[in-house]
Amino acid sequence: MPRTLTHPEGHASHRVGWLRAAVLGANDGIVSTASLLLGVAASNVETSTLATTGIAALSAGALSMAVGEYVSVSSQKDAERADIAKETDELARFPEHELDELTGIYEAKGLSPELARQVAVELSRDDPLAVHMVEELGITEQTLARPVQAALTSAASFAVGAAIPLVAILVAPVAVRSIVTAVIALVALGALGAAGARLGGAPVARATMRMLVGGSAAMALTTVIGHFVGGAVG
Repeated sequence: MPRTLTHPEGHASHRVGWLRAAVLGANDGIVSTASLLLGVAASNVETSTLATTGIAALSAGALSMAVGEYVSVSSQKDAERADIAKETDELARFPEHELDELTGIYEAKGLSPELARQVAVELSRDDPLAVHMVEELGITEQTLARPVQAALTSAASFAVGAAIPLVAILVAPVAVRSIVTAVIALVALGALGAAGARLGGAPVARATMRMLVGGSAAMALTTVIGHFVGGAVG
C-alpha cells in the first residue's frame, strides 16, 4: 500500500520565475526612481519638475524592464527549445544510447549498475523525453523560461515600486521632501526584502539588509551628484 504524506512540503522553487522578476522590478523601481528624484530635488527644482521627472522615470523604467526581461528570457527559452529538439531527435534515432546515458546518470547518483538500469527503463516507459529533460538538461515545468510572464511581472512591479518614492516626494513638505522620500523608500525596500525572502524561503534579515545597504548607497550617491551638478549649472 503506497505511503501517504501527512504534511505538505513547503518548497518555494515553483515561484522562482515570477519571484525573481517581481523582486528585481520592484527593487529597481524604488531605488532608481528614488535616487533620480533625490538627485533632481537636490538641485532645488520646482515640484512640477519633480512630478514630470518621476512620471517619465516610472513609464520609461517599466517599459524598459518589460522589454529587457522579455528579450533576455526569450533567449533562455530559445536555448531550452534547441536542447529539447536535439534531445527529441537523439531519442528517436538512438534510443539505446540515450537509455545508456540515463543509466549512467543514475549510477553517478549512487545507484548500482543493475538498479540504475532498472530505474532508467521504468522511468522511460511513458515519457522518455520528460525524464531526459529533468535528468540530463535540468529543465522542469517549474523552471521553464516564460518571457511574457517575466516581462509583465517585472513591468508591473517596477511601476508599483517607482510610485512609492514619487508619491512621497510630491506630497511631502518641500523643506523635508528629500528626507521623507529617502525614509519611505528605505522602508519600502526593507519590506520588499523581507517579503521576497519569505516567499523564497530565504533568511529574512540578510535579504532585508542587502536591500537597505544597496538602496542607501545608491540614493546617497545620486543626491550628492545632483547637489554638485545643480550648483554647477544653476
